[in-house]
Amino acid sequence: MPFEIFLSVLAQSVPGFGPLAITQILTGIADLFGGIVLLVIGVLIIILLVSVAIVLLPAIIVAIVVWFLTGSFFYAGIAFLVVALISLVVV
Repeated sequence: MPFEIFLSVLAQSVPGFGPLAITQILTGIADLFGGIVLLVIGVLIIILLVSVAIVLLPAIIVAIVVWFLTGSFFYAGIAFLVVALISLVVV
């Protein structure tokens, strides 16, 4: 309510300040808040991906070592799953 009163007083006191200017101001504020929300979501996604990569890094290394030693993707997959489950239970 006070914001609407402020805009109506501003519209009456400033010449050339009409509904178009009010629309542009509100659009600019909406763009600003939308950009901030998208920035926060992007930062949270990056933090999530980095934390998942850090948790799964030992499992990836063990799977690569098992694959080099055995040459089997099956054994490497089993090793990855076992180490990933252990690291998820420990964390």
